[in-house]
Amino acid sequence: MKQRNLLLGLYGLLTVLSFFLLTRLKFTFDFEQFFPQGDPDWEFFKNYIRDFESDDNFLLVAVERKEGVFDSVFLAQFHDFSLKAVQLPHITSVSSLTRMQYPLKTPFGITSTPAIHLDQPAFYESDRRRVLQDQRFVHNLISEDATALTVVLKTINNTSLEQAGELMDSLNILLKSYPFEATHTLGRAGFQTEMVWMEIREVAVSTLVAALLATAILFFIFRRWWSVFIAMAGIGLSLLFFLGLLSAMGRELNALAALYPILMCIVGVADTIHITSKYLDELGKGHERQLAIRITLKEIGLATFITCITTAIGFASLITNRTAPIQGFGLNAALGVVAAFFVIYGWLWAMLPRFSADQLVKFTPEYAFWGKAMERIYQFTRLRGRQIAWVSLGLLALCFWGISQINTNYRIKHNLPRGQQITRDFLYFEQKFSGFRPLEFAVFPQNGRPADDFEVLREMDKFEQHVRTYAPVKTLVSVNDLYRSLHAMNYGNRPEAYRLPDSLAEFEKIHRLAAQLPPSASDVLLSKNRDKARIAGRMQDVGRDTVAIIQASIDAWKTSHIDSNIVRFKTTGTGVILDKNSAYIRDNMLQGLIPSVLVVALIMGLLFKDLRMVLVFTIPNVFPLFFAGALIGFLGIPLEAGIATVFSIVFGIATDDTVHFLSNFKLCREQGMNVEEALRTTLAETGKAMCMGSLILFFSFLVMLFSIHPPSVSVGLLVSATLAGALFCDLLLVPVLVRRMIK
Repeated sequence: MKQRNLLLGLYGLLTVLSFFLLTRLKFTFDFEQFFPQGDPDWEFFKNYIRDFESDDNFLLVAVERKEGVFDSVFLAQFHDFSLKAVQLPHITSVSSLTRMQYPLKTPFGITSTPAIHLDQPAFYESDRRRVLQDQRFVHNLISEDATALTVVLKTINNTSLEQAGELMDSLNILLKSYPFEATHTLGRAGFQTEMVWMEIREVAVSTLVAALLATAILFFIFRRWWSVFIAMAGIGLSLLFFLGLLSAMGRELNALAALYPILMCIVGVADTIHITSKYLDELGKGHERQLAIRITLKEIGLATFITCITTAIGFASLITNRTAPIQGFGLNAALGVVAAFFVIYGWLWAMLPRFSADQLVKFTPEYAFWGKAMERIYQFTRLRGRQIAWVSLGLLALCFWGISQINTNYRIKHNLPRGQQITRDFLYFEQKFSGFRPLEFAVFPQNGRPADDFEVLREMDKFEQHVRTYAPVKTLVSVNDLYRSLHAMNYGNRPEAYRLPDSLAEFEKIHRLAAQLPPSASDVLLSKNRDKARIAGRMQDVGRDTVAIIQASIDAWKTSHIDSNIVRFKTTGTGVILDKNSAYIRDNMLQGLIPSVLVVALIMGLLFKDLRMVLVFTIPNVFPLFFAGALIGFLGIPLEAGIATVFSIVFGIATDDTVHFLSNFKLCREQGMNVEEALRTTLAETGKAMCMGSLILFFSFLVMLFSIHPPSVSVGLLVSATLAGALFCDLLLVPVLVRRMIK
């Protein structure tokens, strides 16, 4: 008893320390985290932006007036806002339609005329017609129906979370000082602040709901509050120590962090149910408390530890992923599972002997139901083994069909929080403007030509005009815009004159004129030594597969229409790299899971020293992986970073029940029972705990339905359904396999 009290004292000290560390726990969100490490396109883009700028260093602010923006009062307020926006923190430049000027050629030199004559309403109608015919402005600075204007704020590259918070706070304060009808924001800084808020909210909600649900289920099973207290206190301590450990290690939490409380709850409840049920069984045999806990820990302690290791291996399989957040989640989850085992194991060792069986469980008819149900399952598997085998094979064939339907048509909006302003703003820009997804082409002149060579620019112009023919592409800018604008200046800024000059002589005049102009936005479209250029824009969020089709079409057109002796183009940017990530995730699933399955199979081989038992273990635990893949395919859920974790979660957790079942079966055989006696006893003793644990598993992952993060909702549904299938394998398929393998 003294040793137990010392352990509880140690837990008390760790609790105080963990609460202190919890105040230092950090959350983060950064698109670059989801880029595949070591990918050649990502390495190219990092070098590419050193000559230019990042393609996501913008913050869009749309201001709406449903009656139309060409109103003197509204335009004055909007212009004042765009002027003051320059003073916002971490902003390098500001563009808006009220600040735009057309170059104007006069006998006295070049001057400019505003795109909108703010103080001259008589010009508004002509300004409106001209602006809405200008491809530089429509979908970029003004909506096609002229009911909204946008301010484009250029931010410093790679804004940190703190910088993003400062910018968004200052922007919101500034916007509140104007009586605008409606405003919408979209950009990196907004995503960073809103997604981190979502992460914190998700962890808090999942912890609360999982705790309430586990409490309700535990009370339903045991009907004693002492059992509920022991279980939930152990789970709470393991989660608290785990988060404190992450804080001490300097680990930052991301969007996947909402799974940690659920995983800890699941692992903790499963271990608690198995140990407590066995302890009650031993008390029921007449053993006194100290002997009952020793027998319990001796007989199922190893099995519980093996389940801990196999679950950790399942999560550790994610380290093969080339995406940092997925790797981090796998390592953290594996660490959490191991930590939970030792914390809960010690907690139950210290607490259970303090209570009698009557204090821990109320033997109601509902509790006795489990024993009768296990007997019926035993008889069913004995009499219907052949039918179970054929149904399993049929389901497996159906799973392969479902897996063939898996798509990787990832969309940004699929990862945005449901019902939140950031999502409404994202969809607003998709509808009214050019969307958020960056579109970037690197331009490389050939044979020593400079990037502003006339022939290079003509090939660029052909390429741009073709890219604009794709409906999702709404905005494109390049150094050609400068030369088109100067050419139009020579023809009274007529819309039809906004094009490159036809002759080299005319271009050279414009080129000399451009060299005399002050620095402009074109400086970030042409490298300083003029050896490369960029074509930048934005396109709508149409999905990875659709973008891949568009890109293939562009590449095919480029091969037959662009002179590669003059210039070459390379598609780049954050959009391309995010798309490649889906393919990496799909490929890495097998690369990570196959070694994990083999390692776990090796562990089982060492444990049972029987190849037949390894096969009995492996088959029912691979089956749920196929089932999960089939659900993803049939439900049309795009395979992306968050969804990919389903397979590791399923494999890591599904193995637990199989290990307990086979360990108990092995123990029964060692006690001299034949196969049928061992199966019946195993189902009676372990099957009950398996059903109780799976019940909690099923409902615990359904907690994710309360999430506002769509991938988390999908993960919850997929894992809950798949683990229900895993229970089918353990209760029905495993006994059939045991009878077939072991005579």
